[in-house]
Amino acid sequence: MISEHGSRHDSINRTSARLDQPWIDHVAAASGDSILLLARILIGVIFVQSGFGKLMGLDAFATGLARNGIPAAIAPVLAPIGAGVEFVGGLAVVLGLATRYVALLMIVFVVLATLISHRFWMLQGAERRTQTVQFAKNVAIIGGFLFAFITGGGRYSLDRWWRRAE
Repeated sequence: MISEHGSRHDSINRTSARLDQPWIDHVAAASGDSILLLARILIGVIFVQSGFGKLMGLDAFATGLARNGIPAAIAPVLAPIGAGVEFVGGLAVVLGLATRYVALLMIVFVVLATLISHRFWMLQGAERRTQTVQFAKNVAIIGGFLFAFITGGGRYSLDRWWRRAE
């Protein structure tokens, strides 16, 4: 469908807010780009903060990796890689930079981090309950990154800004 202005995008926006739709559909259509920005900030900041903390304490992070079963000789090599991916990946999500690629990278990162740090099935009692919650939280975060992969960065992203500059 092409609108009278000749833009398929205008036509899509107009049909996404038809008068016969429920009010919630109107709100979603009108605020979708702002909500995508908020969602990227909310999920990305978690990784920026955590990654920064790990970068500032690489020895402690490497020790934690070794305590969770990563061989002691490899943990000091993996620590800066993991912390860097977490920090830079989180920042890229917040900024909407290469959003789809970074979403896939962060899914892999979260899967690996979850399997290393939240192995609830190996624990008992309160520790098992705590790690079960942490595991489930990470599964939900993966769901958020799947949404980011599908939607991309949205209008308020560096991805969109660079596409328009080309």
